[in-house]
Amino acid sequence: MASYCLTVTRLRLALGTGARRLHVSAAFSAKAKVAMSRFEPGTSINYEKMHENINIVRRRLSRPLTLSEKIVYGHLDDPAGQDIARGRTYLRLRPDRVAMQDATAQMAMLQFISSGLPKVAVPSTIHCDHLIEAQIGGPEDLQRAKEVNEEVYNFLSTAAAKYGVGFWKPGSGIIHQIILENYAYPGVMLIGTDSHTPNGGGLGSICIGVGGADAVDVMAGIPWELKCPNVIGVKLIGSLSGWTSPKDVILKVAGILTVKGGTGAIVEYHGPGVDSISCTGMATICNMGAEIGATTSVFPYNHRMKTYMEKTGRGEIAAVADQFREDLVPDNGCEYDQVIEINLSELKPHINGPFTPDLAHPVSEIGAMAKKSGWPLEVKVGLIGSCTNSSYEDMGRAASLAKQALDKGLKCKAQFTVTPGSEQIRATIERDGYAKILSDVGGIVLANACGPCIGQWDRKDVKKGEKNTIVTSYNRNFTARNDANPATHAFVTSPEIVTAMAIAGTLDFNPETDYLTASNGEKFKLEPPTGDELPSRDFDPGQDTYQHPPAESSSVMVNVSPSSNRLQLLEPFDRWHGKDMEEMRVLIKVKGKCTTDHISAAGPWLKFRGHLDNISNNMLIGAVNTDNDAINKVKNLLTGEFGGVPDVARHYKANGVNWVVVGDENYGEGSSREHAALEPRHLGGRAIIVKSFARIHETNLKKQGLLPLTFAEPKDYDKIRPDDKISITGLKSLVPGKPLTAVIKHSDGSQESISLNHTFNETQIEWFKAGSALNRMKEVQ
Repeated sequence: MASYCLTVTRLRLALGTGARRLHVSAAFSAKAKVAMSRFEPGTSINYEKMHENINIVRRRLSRPLTLSEKIVYGHLDDPAGQDIARGRTYLRLRPDRVAMQDATAQMAMLQFISSGLPKVAVPSTIHCDHLIEAQIGGPEDLQRAKEVNEEVYNFLSTAAAKYGVGFWKPGSGIIHQIILENYAYPGVMLIGTDSHTPNGGGLGSICIGVGGADAVDVMAGIPWELKCPNVIGVKLIGSLSGWTSPKDVILKVAGILTVKGGTGAIVEYHGPGVDSISCTGMATICNMGAEIGATTSVFPYNHRMKTYMEKTGRGEIAAVADQFREDLVPDNGCEYDQVIEINLSELKPHINGPFTPDLAHPVSEIGAMAKKSGWPLEVKVGLIGSCTNSSYEDMGRAASLAKQALDKGLKCKAQFTVTPGSEQIRATIERDGYAKILSDVGGIVLANACGPCIGQWDRKDVKKGEKNTIVTSYNRNFTARNDANPATHAFVTSPEIVTAMAIAGTLDFNPETDYLTASNGEKFKLEPPTGDELPSRDFDPGQDTYQHPPAESSSVMVNVSPSSNRLQLLEPFDRWHGKDMEEMRVLIKVKGKCTTDHISAAGPWLKFRGHLDNISNNMLIGAVNTDNDAINKVKNLLTGEFGGVPDVARHYKANGVNWVVVGDENYGEGSSREHAALEPRHLGGRAIIVKSFARIHETNLKKQGLLPLTFAEPKDYDKIRPDDKISITGLKSLVPGKPLTAVIKHSDGSQESISLNHTFNETQIEWFKAGSALNRMKEVQ
């Protein structure tokens, strides 16, 4: 590498400072190739191709480019011919790799198997992190998960081996932390079957959450479609200090943009304040960008990223990134569609919630707000970790507060749990003493997995329906998400604030101003948290939990038992019959917020993620029915009786009755889970008609052959009654940009027509006609 750097220097001297980096990269190409990861020595990073594509697009557009544009356009399938217009055109892209977590990987791999392809076309990985339930503690919970989920883990392990996919075993850690440690690097484009895939933006990557069908496209070597994103610039000035953490940046942004303010956009952080944030801190900010509906978030390449890559054994990648640095930062003079400026020196600690991640409060004001609103002040449980905040720095800063409490003879008043993000983090904080400090203050160290963050929590301290407060360093706090209790008030904040509130035991504790009482009666204030960004020694990798795909896999068998209640091979959905959709019933008219948790709950339902028919029994059971303000109670208009949403849907399907769902704003926000689209399709749904969609869910619906439609006039939502029959006309002439018409027949004999918009492009219309994107893939093979 030293000789390479010398060669580069000589080339620059010979060619002059104005010479394009392409010449330098060509010299490097002849010298050596750097693998995309240590697990994939046969791959190589292709900065040269990205550089070439960027130059083609820059010449065409004749303007400076944002960093987001450089990486996205740098991965265009046809940079010379692609129509590029932010917010309007669909881009055909070639992502570098795919990552899947175990809950979504089941359906993704089942779809890939259905495609009939022999191997994945790009580097791909599966990560076992979602199926481990928090009950007792890390080792015990992990062992129980291996026993309970043996069938699923065996399926994923053998499917990975068969089709050339890397497999991270249970206990490895959370997908996003594993990606940051091993696979993300500046300029890479990665898609992942989890909504918090944008975590990789902390390492200068464009990492986008998708449904399993999108992952199948990329694994099959098909160009992946993405609506050309707008770019929201967040300019950071000043620097972080004291109690303020990277989490507070995104909590503040969420309060500004709300849960749908980032829809259709990449959030790009820039400005002098960036350099005051660690690489893992930048990842935290990008991770929670999913809560504002953003396509993804990204930071420019800097020395913090370089240091992190060197510390995680990727110094060679950092050296190459240095040579292509101008492709990994925004151009001077680039323009954003919207700009937000945040002064980090003035930013105060924040806490968001309850029930939505965009309800932002300064920590100094949450106590008064809680008293005014009737939110419980006692903190029952404090939970730190998760994919958002489980870095070495996070754990160190939390441990520094725990140590102060222990030195004063205190332990946590609230229950306290700690979730390491990866086996590497677990082993390193154990070696360096952080785990012991956190345990001594009252913490329970859970398995290296998602756990309570996604509802995998066997909570015993409160009864269902009992009003209570928890504070977490997680990213999402929808009703009943963490513990299946709709009365739990969940607040999202930094690990530091969670730890302080767990020690104090109350939501109205402001560590910047309030005092604690030591065991000897002395009053004291917690000093601001401190912690090393990275360990002074190298990371301890812990146990080896990675399974390489074998070079020869023809003998590997992937078995799915017909009698299994966990796994089920997929049957193709029916093709469109070529006519308008006539007199469909309204299965449910949804009132208010309807996330993918409402449409397809997680928690105990995760075990059925590989069995479409079984998991369809949770379809929309969390959605509120406008007809009666009830959950999972709708009227069966064939029998006149009330029943659960899935039960009524099954009855309609059995009797040949098609149905629609009517919804409100930002329908399908939250997780990327495509089951929220597969289930309605499986149970006979034909269209989802709403005021607006979250990006991933709208795409997932299209992939499964459903019609995601929006009211041209949002007030037309009020015209639809629960006992209406709805016909959708104009399908024979379905083309991009042309609205459809809904004819609404009321039970009193009257009828009216409304206009419905759609965002189908020509390729997506072919998915609809074929019955699904997977059906279309088979047609053109």
